[in-house]
Amino acid sequence: MRHISLVVLLTLMMSASNAFPQTKPESLYYSRLNTFGLFGEYSNDSSHIVLGKTEQRKLLSFGGSYSRRLLINRIADWQYMAEIRPLMWESDPVVHATTVITSPPSLAGTYRSDTVPVLACSTISDVFNVVIDGVTYSGSHTETCHRRWTFGEGFAPVGFKFNFLPRHRIQPVFTGLLGYMFSTQPIPVSTAGSFNFTLEAGAGIELYRSRSRSIRAEYRIHHISNKYTAQTNPGIDNGLFQVTYAFGR
Repeated sequence: MRHISLVVLLTLMMSASNAFPQTKPESLYYSRLNTFGLFGEYSNDSSHIVLGKTEQRKLLSFGGSYSRRLLINRIADWQYMAEIRPLMWESDPVVHATTVITSPPSLAGTYRSDTVPVLACSTISDVFNVVIDGVTYSGSHTETCHRRWTFGEGFAPVGFKFNFLPRHRIQPVFTGLLGYMFSTQPIPVSTAGSFNFTLEAGAGIELYRSRSRSIRAEYRIHHISNKYTAQTNPGIDNGLFQVTYAFGR
């Protein structure tokens, strides 16, 4: 009788196993072992967020990313991450100054100059009439703001990416990257360097359309600095918005 009961119990267990097949652990997660991405990002302004001092700098870039899954569990998906930016543009404000001298006659004329301000640009308009050593100098001075775009490229080989709640289609994301940017002329001022280091950290949301494809939207704090390898190092802090289309398996 005991043997019969054991046989019946084993039969019931096998039937339950066939009725409810086990799911492979990896199919529980919206995650990829190797991920490739194409992104665009833009910042309309800069300010003193962390380390940078310059203002009114814009940043636009397009590039690609690669990440490799290192560890995954029900809480987090930890990945190594790198990004390359073959197309980057940084924009600095330019002060366009116009001075019109009406007196003395020997200096009468219009004088123009363009300079990149160290911090920010503002519009100024004024008239002057002063006497120096018996000579009257009179005229007007006007400053207006224009823009200069500088082309560059960048590469961030050291980075990480954390996706939280990897069993869900919508996942909170945190990223951090360290790299460099090379520009065709010094930025953000002429006394700074053409080679700069970059440091960025961000957070956002990743929406999985399927287990192999997703769209990610992030807000990042992006810092550019030459670490005093040039004459001056004012630095740039941008609040950067990035959108990425990611795919892999």
